[in-house]
Amino acid sequence: MTRNIPTLSLLSFLFLLSTGCAHMDHAQDEMEIRQLVAVQTEAWNRGDATAWSKDFTPEADFTNIVGSVFDGREQIEQRHAAIFATIFKGSQAKVTVRKLVFPEPNIAVVDTVHEVTEHGGLPPGVQNTEPGLLRTQMKYVMKKTDGQWQILAGHNTDVKPAR
Repeated sequence: MTRNIPTLSLLSFLFLLSTGCAHMDHAQDEMEIRQLVAVQTEAWNRGDATAWSKDFTPEADFTNIVGSVFDGREQIEQRHAAIFATIFKGSQAKVTVRKLVFPEPNIAVVDTVHEVTEHGGLPPGVQNTEPGLLRTQMKYVMKKTDGQWQILAGHNTDVKPAR
């Protein structure tokens, strides 16, 4: 029985080591995803639709706050170029990652809160959450391919004003 104790100790150590390494990998992934969100936010604040859309895969889909669906990075970029030239021209966004989970090693689900100010208008049916502030909840599904995180899908929902 005493012969098995070193083997069990070694197995326990290897398990803890592998678990720790997995956590470290996710820590790096989380940092990369948070950086992607920060770069995207900076692009929004510049009104740069190309930079805002660059991390979507070519075949990604995006549902905006009024429920319109855009298929592919090109459509997503075109739609954002249109809103950056009109109702969201000069707007400023603050984005907070609310929750980030990894259901599989190379898949992430990212929930963010967007707070948009200084906009010149809103789409039909959308109201400010508070005076001068549009708050939305964005959910992204991301995949890491060839060492890079990319957005497979995005879904944005406006937060209604309190009654």
